Amino acid sequence: MKLNIGEADQQRITQAVAAAEARSNGEIVTILTDRSDPYHDVALHWAVATLLAVLAWAAAFPSWLTWWRDLLLGGGWGTEPRLGPLLFFLMVLAVLKFTAVLLILKYMPLRLALTPGATKHRRVRRRACALFKAAAERRTVGRTGVLIYLSIAEHRAEIVADEAIVEVTGPETWGEAMAGLVAELKQGRPAEGLIAAVGIVGDVLAEHFPRSERDVNELPDRLIEL
Repeated sequence: MKLNIGEADQQRITQAVAAAEARSNGEIVTILTDRSDPYHDVALHWAVATLLAVLAWAAAFPSWLTWWRDLLLGGGWGTEPRLGPLLFFLMVLAVLKFTAVLLILKYMPLRLALTPGATKHRRVRRRACALFKAAAERRTVGRTGVLIYLSIAEHRAEIVADEAIVEVTGPETWGEAMAGLVAELKQGRPAEGLIAAVGIVGDVLAEHFPRSERDVNELPDRLIEL
């Protein structure tokens, strides 16, 4: 899925953040990215698995290996192939399979499809936490910053909160915001999902950290696209 956030949607998200922050001392940062990781290691793991599968196949069915060698390279009439050339043929076959899988998995949609869901979840969470540390953590006087992070390719989102918010909330607090965000994302409406999540997060912040007279805008309201 490609990013579908136009200038008008960016303005709507900025307005939603400003409206949510107007009700509390909290600060909301929204970040959107096309994907959280290139998953190069996933492609490498599949290529290695293919290489090992070729070796296992040759060990289990050596006669098939000989048949393929004779078919592709030509062989004697019923003569037994020498071990050296046969092993060399097996090595070349395994390397070709390994390389072919790496090249095929350069196609990102296929690489993502072959990436386990748990791996996607960990990578999205890790990127969200890293960005939170850089963009929001300890950057507010009351430690009341919240990051809403949306990763398009993985269809996953994360909400990361600063220490003062963590002390009075639990992971389940953000369940409704996450559900609304992901539901809109699956329908191809990331802007609507972000706006809905911002509103719900704003409700939580207003409940626990109502706005005081000394509150100032400490973090940018605009959507950050990476």
